[in-house]
Amino acid sequence: MQVAARRANFFAFVEVVSVVAFLVMTATTWVALNSSGGKGELLPSNLTATLLVGTLVPAMAILVLFGRRIALRRASENIGGTGRMHVRLVFIFSLIAAIPTLLVVVFASWLFQSGVEFWFSDSSRGLLENANKLARGYYEQTLRDVGYESAAMAEDSRTWLGEYPVASKEFQAFLADQVLRRNLSVAAIIQIDSDGNQRTPIIVDPEGKPEDNRISSKSLENLGKGVPYDVTSRPDRIVATAPIERSSGIYLLVARSNDLLSLSQGQSAENIVQAYEVLTNRARVLQLRFNIALFVASLVLVGTAVWLALRFADRQVKPLYELVDAARRVGAGNYALRIEGRTGADEIGLLNRAFNRMTAQIDKQTQALLGANRQLHERRLFIEAVLESVTSGIISLDENGRILLMNSTAQRLLSERSGELPENLTIAELAPPIAAIVEQGTANGIVQYSRGGELLTLAVKASRDATGHVITFEDITRQLLDQRTAAWSDVARRIAHEIKNPLTPIQLATERLSRRYRKQITDNPELFEDLTRTIIRQVGDLRKMVDEFSSFARLPKPVFRAEDPVALTRQALFLQEVARPDIAFSFTADPAIAAIDCDRHQFGQAMTNVLKNAVEAIESRAKDADESYRGAVSVEVADQDDSIFVRITDNGIGLSQDRERIIEPYVTTREKGTGLGLAIVNKIIEEHGGEMTFAPSQGAGTTVTMRFARDPLAHSRKPEAAE
Repeated sequence: MQVAARRANFFAFVEVVSVVAFLVMTATTWVALNSSGGKGELLPSNLTATLLVGTLVPAMAILVLFGRRIALRRASENIGGTGRMHVRLVFIFSLIAAIPTLLVVVFASWLFQSGVEFWFSDSSRGLLENANKLARGYYEQTLRDVGYESAAMAEDSRTWLGEYPVASKEFQAFLADQVLRRNLSVAAIIQIDSDGNQRTPIIVDPEGKPEDNRISSKSLENLGKGVPYDVTSRPDRIVATAPIERSSGIYLLVARSNDLLSLSQGQSAENIVQAYEVLTNRARVLQLRFNIALFVASLVLVGTAVWLALRFADRQVKPLYELVDAARRVGAGNYALRIEGRTGADEIGLLNRAFNRMTAQIDKQTQALLGANRQLHERRLFIEAVLESVTSGIISLDENGRILLMNSTAQRLLSERSGELPENLTIAELAPPIAAIVEQGTANGIVQYSRGGELLTLAVKASRDATGHVITFEDITRQLLDQRTAAWSDVARRIAHEIKNPLTPIQLATERLSRRYRKQITDNPELFEDLTRTIIRQVGDLRKMVDEFSSFARLPKPVFRAEDPVALTRQALFLQEVARPDIAFSFTADPAIAAIDCDRHQFGQAMTNVLKNAVEAIESRAKDADESYRGAVSVEVADQDDSIFVRITDNGIGLSQDRERIIEPYVTTREKGTGLGLAIVNKIIEEHGGEMTFAPSQGAGTTVTMRFARDPLAHSRKPEAAE
């Protein structure tokens, strides 16, 4: 599921869904708030909780996903990893914060909505209104009672004043008795003159409190309208005024003391009702503020949790990142690296200490291995130097015949490929003849080995050791060739000596017989002439053969002078161009080639012999070719280091199967050839410090490459110096 989620980019999809859901829920909340109820009407608790949770969940998801992105970026910047531990820590912290927060928000929203609905319901409103009415009724009833008492007492006072003067003891006793019976605190007779001055002829005040016992102008104004009494409330008592005799300006002022709570109940109830009305009008605003506060507080809490998770993850994962980086550097070869971070008693410190111990041990072992490898490398270089200095090929084999070691001489002799040989190569795959000697268990032997069409003769010695076999061999091909050449030189000298002596008498005798008896023979004289000419011609052929034997056996030492190799090669080619106009000759040479030391006659003889062989190879092919075939010979002269190369390529019949023996004396592929031409050329080239090689050309034909040393004498001294 994780792999599928990564491939489908699941988290990007969740991010898009969360953003879209948040925008949709925000728009839905806005529409719901503007379209439901009046200004002071509360939203339903179910709708409010749904809108709050529906908006809060995608907002929390956006915060968590944002924290995940930050964790991934930090992980990528630190170690280039995936940041899974960062993501997991952020996710766990986010869940720890988000789930309880979401539950608390749901519970708090429900609790707040329930309380709001309870306090601002119709029942609560009716209860407050009834309490207000009760308090108002009690307050008004108290005012009316005091007013009624003042009116009744004024009537009684008017009667008593008709019988007793106001200053009499009887009236004073009457007034005091009325105060006690009517539960009054103060009673006073007040007379107002025409100027509006108030005079109090008598007052009953059992409590003896200093009070302002004067009738207010507002009360006088109300009484002037004909009302039976006027009642006003003060902070600590209720004051009532009733007229005793309006025309004389005599009034009765009574007061009833009461505590502050009793007197202010009506006003307090009124204030509570007014405050409740204000709260009712603001309930919707309070509801929105509370839900917004819950929303913001929840996001702040989750965001703080994500931030703390990132900080905690950085602290916990940073040592791991450092450890990963250190492991990479150790893997790259820095074994001396040590971690200098936390090394306390916690798991990270334990891991760092274990890592440092590991790197210290690896460093120690690596130094020991490097020292051992250095010694082995020095020994190996010494052994390789010894092996490379010997002229013999050396091969080391394991028990299964796989090649373990081979010096450059063996690789040069046995392999056509340059560079390292393939691994697990066996001697049977590389050199089957040598493998046969190893399998037979013989100590030594001589084998023929073909390398790129060249047949080599190898003298092989095989010995067994503890791990396998050690094979040494030498290339004796040249040695055998030199031996055969020396033997043939001696044979040629003897043949030339034994044959050349009778050739002259035979030729002279034949010529004399022809001159003396040519006219005397009458019976078939033509036959006599043919026979004598045949003898003379065959003697001439024998003389030429003897001359070649003599040339091969007694090839003179070259006389080296500075000569132009390009001019000498061009002269030899010119003779062939004149003699064979039916063959296409071409010549290329580097114009910067300088003069070399060579024998002019022998150099030209070598060029002529090779060109003649190329022409004869073209003639041999032309016998069986169609009319469209035309012979071609190309000559190239090149300069390289201290030698020059002359390459002669033809499109003739090509090389024979035994082309490795064509430079041996008396080896020829032509019917009338002596087999000494290429042998003489090879000897000339060797005297000039070079060598001659043969290779098939593209398509058909042969390429002969002749290398001449620029300074043959210096070249001949190098082997002596090496010895």
